[in-house]
Amino acid sequence: MLKKRSQHPGQVAEIVAIQALSFVAGEPERLGLFLSESGIGPETLRSAAKDPQFLVSVLDFVLRDDETVQAFSASSQLHPTTIAAARQALGDPRLERDIP
Repeated sequence: MLKKRSQHPGQVAEIVAIQALSFVAGEPERLGLFLSESGIGPETLRSAAKDPQFLVSVLDFVLRDDETVQAFSASSQLHPTTIAAARQALGDPRLERDIP
């Protein structure tokens, strides 16, 4: 029997955050609001995605509004608690735990 390869919680959290960024970028109104609030331009979005603190800001943006959390949850098929756990894992590696 093959064992399932486990991923580091930080890696899983980054994947969730990148999915969230893709979700935000897919809706012009949401993207405009995020860019305005984050202070970055669309031309730097790709390079910013390599920064864990930027990814935290993406998850914070998604998590601050129930409607956005629910829409991202439905789009990504991730439970809202998984999204919150990813934010926690990225925001403070000392608090890292397995992400459901």
